[in-house]
Amino acid sequence: MVSRLAGETRALAGAEIAVYKARFGITLAAYKTAAMFFAVAGVLALAALIALLVGLIMTLTPLVGPGFATLIVVGVVLVLAVVLGLVGKSKLTPGAPS
Repeated sequence: MVSRLAGETRALAGAEIAVYKARFGITLAAYKTAAMFFAVAGVLALAALIALLVGLIMTLTPLVGPGFATLIVVGVVLVLAVVLGLVGKSKLTPGAPS
């Protein structure tokens, strides 16, 4: 009776492991698909941002010329990047308020 109980316990454990592996596989596939869509969305958002910046340069070109228009847009974007980077850095320091 004890050996039968041990055998059934092993079989039950094996079945439970198979169920969890199947669930994990389904969940992993769903996350892979979601990650792919997020990656494509990120690429498209970056392309839209680049198009916006080119449009800003083209809009400013008649007013200040192509060189200064590019300098203005790149300068503003770099200042914004520095500010966002500093805010992100401040969030990483220990003890910083959220």
